[in-house]
Amino acid sequence: MQPPIPPTPSAPVSPDGPSDLGRTLLTQSWLDLTFLHWAVDPAAVAPLLPAGTAPDTVDGLSYVGLVAFRMHRIGWLGLPGLPYLGTFPEINVRLYSVDREGRRAVVFRSLEASRLAAVAVARLGFGLPYMWARMAIRRDGDTVAYDSRRRLPGPRGARCRLAVRVGAAVAQPTDLEHFLTARWALHHTAFGRLYHLPNTHPRWPLHRAELLDLDEELLRAAGLPGIEGPPMSVLFSPGVPVRFALPT
Repeated sequence: MQPPIPPTPSAPVSPDGPSDLGRTLLTQSWLDLTFLHWAVDPAAVAPLLPAGTAPDTVDGLSYVGLVAFRMHRIGWLGLPGLPYLGTFPEINVRLYSVDREGRRAVVFRSLEASRLAAVAVARLGFGLPYMWARMAIRRDGDTVAYDSRRRLPGPRGARCRLAVRVGAAVAQPTDLEHFLTARWALHHTAFGRLYHLPNTHPRWPLHRAELLDLDEELLRAAGLPGIEGPPMSVLFSPGVPVRFALPT
């Protein structure tokens, strides 16, 4: 039986990333991001998290995130980012975790991406659940639309279409909005071991956003069939440059 996981740390989530990250593994930028979130019972998502982690919570609730954006110029070990192979649309389904050391992170249930080479490297080299999809991002004034249909692996054809209207900048994000966006690590199990992959970037420039359209099958495909109704949080960010360090 898995040892019990300590409760969520009482310290507030920091909106600023760590400054002492160590040696750079990856660089990239995340652009034109839309964050959709639904509140869930922690017990409903606990079985979907890696062994050694538990749901991270706020006021007794955990969250499911659907995050759509443009990945821009992935680079390795401080080298310049790749303009074609390292640039593509992405949509991920993510959960919120905390490990035995009290380190908060995200856990990806799926990551749709349109660049087959990037999907292959992420799946074979890191064991991340990347999916190859046909995808597009369109921006028209203050409206941003994302469209995705999965190719491989299954379920083939799983779709996600969403559109938002970008609103005013958020002068002072709430504690919950920091919790949902200021996540400074990834938890992932690969080769029989739990990894903690830290990252850092400037503080998120967040905007309110209005959800104009949502037609998606990715939450159910990711093992989350009980998510119903509109998201409780809709946010947008023009983006940030990001740096990942070596995993621990």
